[in-house]
Amino acid sequence: MAKPNQDIPQGDSDEKLDQLKAFQEAAGDQALTTNQGLPLNDDTDSLKAGRRGPTLLEDFHLREKITHFDHERIAERIVHARGSAAHGFFQVYESMASDTKAGFLQDPTRKTPVFVRFSTVAGSRGSSDLARDARGFAVKFYTEEGNYDLVGNNIPVFFIQDAIKFPDLIHAVKPEPNNEMPQAASAHDTFWDFISLMPESMHMIMWVMSDRAIPRSYRMMEGFGVHTFRFVNEAGRSQFVKFHWKPLLGVHSVVWDEAKKISGNDPDFHRRDLWEAIENGDFPEWELGVQLIDEADEHKFDFDLLDATKLIPEELVPVRRIGKMVLNRNPENFFAETEQVAFHPGHLVPGIDFSNDPLLQGRLFSYTDTQLIRLGGPNSHEIPINRAVAPVHNNQRDGHMRQTINTGSVSYQPNTIGGGCPFQAGKAMGGFASHPEAMESPKIRGKSDKFFDHFTQAALFFQSQSPPEQQHMVQALRFELGKVTRLAIRERMLVMLNQIDKDLASQVATGLGINVPAGVAGPLNLGFPADADPAAYQPTPAKPVKTLSPALSMANTPKDSIRTRKVAILAADGVDDASLQAMQQALKAAGAMGKIVAPHGGSLKSANGATVPIDHSLLTTSSVLFDAVFVPGGAASVATLGNEADARHFINEAFKHCKAIAAADEGVSLLAQAALKDVLPAIAAGPLKSEHGVVTGGRADSDGLAREFIEAIAQHRHWSRELKPQVPA
Repeated sequence: MAKPNQDIPQGDSDEKLDQLKAFQEAAGDQALTTNQGLPLNDDTDSLKAGRRGPTLLEDFHLREKITHFDHERIAERIVHARGSAAHGFFQVYESMASDTKAGFLQDPTRKTPVFVRFSTVAGSRGSSDLARDARGFAVKFYTEEGNYDLVGNNIPVFFIQDAIKFPDLIHAVKPEPNNEMPQAASAHDTFWDFISLMPESMHMIMWVMSDRAIPRSYRMMEGFGVHTFRFVNEAGRSQFVKFHWKPLLGVHSVVWDEAKKISGNDPDFHRRDLWEAIENGDFPEWELGVQLIDEADEHKFDFDLLDATKLIPEELVPVRRIGKMVLNRNPENFFAETEQVAFHPGHLVPGIDFSNDPLLQGRLFSYTDTQLIRLGGPNSHEIPINRAVAPVHNNQRDGHMRQTINTGSVSYQPNTIGGGCPFQAGKAMGGFASHPEAMESPKIRGKSDKFFDHFTQAALFFQSQSPPEQQHMVQALRFELGKVTRLAIRERMLVMLNQIDKDLASQVATGLGINVPAGVAGPLNLGFPADADPAAYQPTPAKPVKTLSPALSMANTPKDSIRTRKVAILAADGVDDASLQAMQQALKAAGAMGKIVAPHGGSLKSANGATVPIDHSLLTTSSVLFDAVFVPGGAASVATLGNEADARHFINEAFKHCKAIAAADEGVSLLAQAALKDVLPAIAAGPLKSEHGVVTGGRADSDGLAREFIEAIAQHRHWSRELKPQVPA
């Protein structure tokens, strides 16, 4: 008889099928049950009012499963434990009254306070900011109609379609239970075992394997509401809406080698970046965008609006930017604010409502349940960071950590003793009323047919990326799957990737040293209901990608500013004053920061004898913590740096990571000493040159060098270098 958690046997395809059946028959005494021992034939779909209807409270299995999951940990969040946050405000550009009656979207002169928390998903509170992971992007609006929470991610889709699979997803990606490894990483067997059996995850996998999963900064990443919601106006007209946050600094990332090194140099890199930007007055800004879809157009797409593994390409429905959010104040106390803030997708205001997205429907239950255990009871709304600015009147009483001292003898409604108060607001007073969506459907566990197309949008995303971005995805998949020890899992993943793009699968297979299998034993999804026909649960083949979506590629993000970028200026005693000062002034005028990095701390003496404060020593910092590198002139300074292995490595590493590099006068010789001469033979002192983001020659106090360098930094990265022979770094 099969033992619990025994691996599925491996072998040839036909043999695997026979062994799989035998394995499942032998495991008959392990049939899936509830905690009460009730055998279950469907652990895949929540109970709904029709295939596209809302999830029913009656679903005892969903509630039991998620309740147990929500209460598995105490103190820190089960997911999104590692986070940073800031205060700010939101201001709409013009009244949205024709689309929604939400009060904070009506008056362009009104500034609505917000508190925003960014986070990684999988790691613990002590993990690195630079893990390859989705990032949480949660915004709490303190409106005059109550708190509204837009709880999203920096990726517009999700791994699963139904909340009933959420505990399984997180159990798979978390450290393996037998050894508690690896931390904040998906590169291990249990995660890819789950993914290889869940084809609905493949679109999200493309995003997580892209550079989107290793952002340069919280300030330089997009945010998405993920789900389809509703806007409802005063007349009761409903439209579907997708929410977007567009950073005004553009969308930028780091490369994987850089991310690993940042984790060692400064695991608080994103947290520090956000804090310092706000302290310096460089307030992060995003525009709120919406995609609006008339109810009459709900079914016009090839995908289902209720499917959280799908997005609406911006080329089909443009994003309308309706307002701006500015973060201008850091928290006073990390625990009291960042750690105790409680978000919930069910915190609504009149004019915004839900769709029947089954993942969203499950979240509406899960978030309240999670706060009960994490924050100690039903009164987490009274913690200052969670407290509404709107007056709160209801008959809820007592409970753990209650702060409100309610007076009088009435705690029920209706009543006459208390004058009928508090009374139901009604429409005239702006009371919330759910959109009266018509429903007449059978009670069923299932999903609509369009939910079974798992590969078309995954293919659209991959093929819409620029060649460097595609190559980074190949490298990410090679790294992740290269950490998987079981051959069968790697083979199943190659079969999945082959459904998306054959060249992608082939390149990943080459890196793994195996061939792309012609097929895989058993169904791609072992989670179909016990009594169902497995063929009915097979994903549909990807449709040919006819039109690419440029909006999906970071290559098309704005690159017209270097505001808040950090530039390392390598210098030592004898640095040329004019060269140093001119570049520092030019960078400051462009909104960037030039930081002196020297062989030692303290200060140095310039060629003219001036004292120059040092910001960092080569011992305490690294090129991965900067966006660009400049080497000013000064023969003595360059000679000292040339004898420092760390200085040469600093330049080589910045070159490897495709960052802008500039050198003036004698500083050009340091680039040659650092090994750049081997890959860029044109490097030489003399006339101004700019090649692959390396700007050399001339004097820094001339307009040309600084201008060319600033333009190179604005491009963020110069991916053409990846085609060059690699420098040692």
